[in-house]
Amino acid sequence: MNRHIFALQQVARRTIGSSSRRQVDNKVQQKQKVFQEDNGMPVHLKGGSADALLYRSTMVLTVVGVGYVVYELLHAAFPQKKA
Repeated sequence: MNRHIFALQQVARRTIGSSSRRQVDNKVQQKQKVFQEDNGMPVHLKGGSADALLYRSTMVLTVVGVGYVVYELLHAAFPQKKA
C-alpha cells in the first residue's frame, strides 16, 4: 500500500514539475499606448466600458450611501415623541 502511494507521489511531482507552461503575450506596451494617448478622456475611463460601468456604479453607491447617512443623522437628531 505504501509503495503505491509513494509511486503516485512521484508521478504527481513529475507531471507538475515537467509540464510546459502556457505562453502568455505581453500586452503591457499595448496598454501603455492606450492609457498614455491624449484623447481628452480621464485615465480611469480609458479601460473601456467595464471601467465606465464600474465608475458609474461606484458613484451611485456613494450618493445613495451619503443620502442614507444624512437620513439617519436627521432621524437621530429629531426623535419622534412618544404619545
